[in-house]
Parts: sequence; C-alpha cells; structure tokens
Amino acid sequence: MVFGRPTPGNELWAGAACCKMKHMKGSLNPKRTIAELKELRSLTADENGAHRVAFTSTWANARKWLRSKLEQLPGIEIHNDAAGNLWATLRGESEKALLIGGHIDSVPNGGWLDGCLDTMAGVEILRRIQAQFTGRPPVTVRVVDWADEEGARFGKSLFGSSACSGKIDMDETRGLKDKEGIGLVDAIKEYGIDFEKVKDSGKELANAAAYLELHIEQGPVLLDLDLPLGTVLGTFGVERHAITFRGQAAHSGSTPMNRRRDAFLAAAKMSPEIYRIAERSDGGVCTIGSCATKPGIVTSVIEECRIALDQRHLDAKVLARMLQEAKEASECFAKEGNVSVRWKRLWEIEPILFNKDLIKFCDEAISETGAKSHRLPSGPLHDAAEVARAGVPTVMMFVQSLHGISHNKIEDTKEEHLEMAVTALDKLADKAMSWICGNETYPRRQRMGAGTNS
Repeated sequence: MVFGRPTPGNELWAGAACCKMKHMKGSLNPKRTIAELKELRSLTADENGAHRVAFTSTWANARKWLRSKLEQLPGIEIHNDAAGNLWATLRGESEKALLIGGHIDSVPNGGWLDGCLDTMAGVEILRRIQAQFTGRPPVTVRVVDWADEEGARFGKSLFGSSACSGKIDMDETRGLKDKEGIGLVDAIKEYGIDFEKVKDSGKELANAAAYLELHIEQGPVLLDLDLPLGTVLGTFGVERHAITFRGQAAHSGSTPMNRRRDAFLAAAKMSPEIYRIAERSDGGVCTIGSCATKPGIVTSVIEECRIALDQRHLDAKVLARMLQEAKEASECFAKEGNVSVRWKRLWEIEPILFNKDLIKFCDEAISETGAKSHRLPSGPLHDAAEVARAGVPTVMMFVQSLHGISHNKIEDTKEEHLEMAVTALDKLADKAMSWICGNETYPRRQRMGAGTNS
C-alpha cells in the first residue's frame, strides 16, 4: 500500500488505492540518531550514568535540548499538554494521527538509551516524513515525549501517559512525596503543571489512530537468541501482594525445634514454590522482593514474617491461576507450621495486549530490515501500555540489550542494532500510515469499545 495526495471529493481516503509514496534517498539517517543520543549523554550523564530524573533541572535541560532539535524542523507545532507531556505535531491531509512515543527522563545513574532512544528515533522519522511530503503527509504525525515514565523521584511510574489515558489514580498520586518530603503536586507546579487538571491531557488522543514505541528490551531474551529486534505482543499483567505469616515469639535457646511456631519457616518455603509456579505457567515470572521479620533479633523465634510477592503473565487466566496456586501453597505451609497467613493486595494491572494488525506490520518491518522477527511479551510496563488502555491501537518494537541489563550505567546496545531499529521503526511508521488511511472511516469510539486487540 502506498501514499500520495487524495483525489478530489475523496476526503475519507478509504482503502489501499490512496496514493503513491516516494522515498527520498538518504532522508532517514539512523547514524544521526546515534550521534544525538551521544550528545544527550554528554549533556546529562557522568561516569555514574544518566541523571535525567523527571521534574529536576537536568531533565528540564534535556527537554530544552529536545525542543531545540524539533524547532529546527519547519512546520512542526510544539507544545506541552496539561500533564507536562511534550508534543511535536506535523499536520497532515487527514486529522487522523500516527503517534510515536518515548521518554527523555531516566532513573538515577541510568543507562544512555532507556526511553530517549524511543524519542530520538521518533524525531528522525518525523524529519524523514516532513522532508518526503514537503511538510504535508497523508496523515498527521506526532512525536510525544511522555513526562516521568520512570517515576524515579516520587515512586510512581507512567505519570504523563496515565494522566493522558485517564487511568491515573488521582488520590494516590496527590499524596506522593520524594525522599526530601516534597510533594509531587508542589514539585510539578515549577514546570507549569496544575495537578488537578492533568487529565485534560486526554484530549491529545482524540484523533490518535495508531501508536508506535521503540524500546531497548532491558532483558536478555533477544541477546540469548542472538536476534537484534523483536515484536512486542503486549505487557504483562501484574499481581502484587504482601503475605504475612504470624506465629509465636519464643526464646531461641529454650524452645525445642518441634515446639516452635516459626513464621519465617513458613514464609521461607514460599521461595522455591514460586519458582515452581512460574515454571508451570509457561512464560510467567514470580518474585519475592522483600522480607521483614519481627521481633527481628537473633535470640527469638520469628513471630511475624512479611514477604512481598510479584507475579506477572501475559495471559489473564494464567495469571489468576498463578495467584491461586500461591495462595494455596501459603495456606499449606502455614498449616504445616501451625501459624496463620494473611494476604493483602498491593497493586494489580491487567495484561495489555497490543493490536494484531500492528504486530503483523512490526514483524514485516523487522524482516524487511534484514533481521528475523521474534515475538515476545514485555515484563516491564511502558507508556505504550497506557496508550493501549485508552483504546488506541498500539505496538512496541524491542532492540537487543547487551548484558540483558538496563537501569544501570552499563546499559548498552550495538550501534549497528540501533541503526537497524531506527530503520525498522521507520518502515513500521510507513505501514501504520497506510493502515490509518485504510481505516479512515472506522470510528475511534468503536475501537475503544472493542478493546486494544481488535
């Protein structure tokens, strides 16, 4: 399917016969993206890694740098929305919009690619489209830099995108504070954001017809398969619970082993069991991330042991079964040890599946770039998940991470893989624009009602 100008009277551009599209040789320059990423690193990182924590001066300077790159493009409209997300818009013949997203913020001592690769690849694709269509593409194209994807300062991720999707928990977020005791509500005022109006950013998605996001994998799957690129099926659903076992404190010297009601012993049995649960789940993961005991002294049997369990899977039914198996195991171990057990949900989110058509196009784009495509889920959440939750057809592309490591100064990806990633995302953008042309008559509200996997 190819592009061009609409014929007179054919305002809806329905179908594949829309037009012709000529690629201008050399207009896409992936090496420029890498050079800009290195430039950003030199401005916002040191020997300990990147320091672009959202709602700090370094992040604000990174945003200023990004805006300066966008301002060099003629005909681009730039603004911040009510939640502090930065939008760059190239108006097209159609108001229906292709969105390409990322985030310039980082965790403390973070890597040089997490988030900002997505944003700068989007900028390069915007350059190519602007040049190819002389500032007037067949559909509107928008690049968004989401505000505070990482949640590094206030402990809650996806601030800007969840505000835009309307899924943000206003009461919970209103009470967030950083380690200095500064409230999020007060901190964002410095950047012109009125917390009570952040959901007004949702109007940015009114004409969104597709959303694309490129991201480093952050894990070892593509590395272990020796593949540069992958198509992301969706983001894991998460069940996160605190599990508290309660026994009886007793003197560690005078209490025989067979008379103890040791809460720690019951909790400890959960550790190998969750690995067995994950193994049976075919692709799920389970983690006990913390353990706290009372009274917490060496001369006493443990009276209370609290562990935090995180379970993730792409299939909602399998995730529910994993949770049920963990509950049954905890009750069994509690009974064996003559202790009680109590569960408290800390957080949950449903699995978010990406759009089937866009997944297919992503596979094709990767293949056309000369790589073998591999489909995989995303364990971490991303802004793409919030966009999908808002009803916008969405897909993500992963590029291999060396060492399988991210959120660390050693985070890295081969430069040839970065170039392939930008090229593949550009091809995906072409396919998505053509797809939007063909879906021009399809109402967005109908898509939202049908879910993100329609």
